[in-house]
Amino acid sequence: MNVKDMMSEIKDANLNYLMMAKQLISSDKATAMFLLGISKEIADLLESLSNMQVVKLSSTNMMLTRFRFDDSAVLGMLTDYSKDRDQAHLHTSVLLASQSAEQIT
Repeated sequence: MNVKDMMSEIKDANLNYLMMAKQLISSDKATAMFLLGISKEIADLLESLSNMQVVKLSSTNMMLTRFRFDDSAVLGMLTDYSKDRDQAHLHTSVLLASQSAEQIT
């Protein structure tokens, strides 16, 4: 994959993320904030963006989202299927929910 293709993929991912985020926020803001790991201020800002602003923001050449975890143990819980998968995902959700929005965003 060359740099031009990579930048195009990043822009597509940004647009998809922003559109999904706006849809989640408009349907259930509290759940969206939890699922996206964002603060109320960010949720309000994303909700207020026009379609043109979403397209413009998504066209940046850097990812607008990132993994919500910096700990390899959390990634291990999500990918270790030797244990009960639902229990591992629930435990991971609890760990991520305990982080404040400022730590995540």
